[in-house]
Amino acid sequence: MEASVHRQVRAGFDGESVVVYQAYPPAIADAALAAGTFVAPFKRERMTWIKPSFLWMMYRCGWAGKEGQERVLAVRIRRSGFEWALRHASLSHYDSAVHDDHGSWRAQKDASPVRVQWDPERSLRLEPRAERSIQIGLSGVAVQRYVDEWITDLRDVTDLAHRVHGHVRNGDLDAARAQLPAESVYPLPGDICTRLGATY
Repeated sequence: MEASVHRQVRAGFDGESVVVYQAYPPAIADAALAAGTFVAPFKRERMTWIKPSFLWMMYRCGWAGKEGQERVLAVRIRRSGFEWALRHASLSHYDSAVHDDHGSWRAQKDASPVRVQWDPERSLRLEPRAERSIQIGLSGVAVQRYVDEWITDLRDVTDLAHRVHGHVRNGDLDAARAQLPAESVYPLPGDICTRLGATY
């Protein structure tokens, strides 16, 4: 499958944790920053999507300019939790290179509290790239674990998003690139690669 050649998780991480991004309206962001995790008006009963790629988050939230996504948070979570989510995930769409048939995919999807999508990674100008970027949707028990167990730190990176966007608008891509958070290929365990059709 051609798409799988470029399916890698790129993220900021260390030996214990990995950074993912989310964008929210000010009320949710301020409450989360004050509490150190997500609290009301955040709704646990809704699926929440986390994204390890800073530029894909910028594409999704329009550089923190879209309504309801005016604040971008960098959420540091435990690697053990991140990998638990991926081990309990199902691809959002049937993939013949991953699933035996549509029935096995549907059974896995129905039993999984986590959804994964592989979408085109984005350039500094938010143009699609050949590489695929992972989006991870948490629901049910996965949301509970995310909020109560996995989060170790929350930071507001909205100003960073605006600064990088300003350099891009001015055509200074070198300055923009210099301010991007460092991301590298996350070493996924083999069983997760198989489950999600990742390269490695």
